[in-house]
Amino acid sequence: MNKTLIPPIDSINRQWLLVDAQDQTLGRLASEVASVLRGKNKPNYTPHLDTGDFVVVVNADKIRVTGKKAEQKLYRRHSGRPGGMKVETFNSLQDRIPERIVEHAIKGMLPHNALGRQLFRKLKVYRGPEHPHAAQNPQVLTIGSTALAK
Repeated sequence: MNKTLIPPIDSINRQWLLVDAQDQTLGRLASEVASVLRGKNKPNYTPHLDTGDFVVVVNADKIRVTGKKAEQKLYRRHSGRPGGMKVETFNSLQDRIPERIVEHAIKGMLPHNALGRQLFRKLKVYRGPEHPHAAQNPQVLTIGSTALAK
């Protein structure tokens, strides 16, 4: 019988990766980033362990969606009080808090348990091109190809 090897926690090598969200499609970007956060791009991926990398997403205000989602996609939140439902469209949320759109899409693609919450803490999203993580020397991660933009 073959045993599955579980990597020791101290042997997991975490890198910092930088993703530019400018002119990227929201869902495609979110699925790639969620995969990197989980560590699925590494040979020592283990489903029940955090083997992923830290991801810094910049230019969240320049993300795009396809079709009529900009006018029709709704984001809901509830205060917990009666009548506390707030509904906002993609365009209005992008004007107000564009980071929340990217965070919401990526969080929905992570596991919905304690491991998912731990993975979500390794995600850093910023509105513009500046970020405070220059000391970690993040490497650029390219997502998608520009050949589809023709």
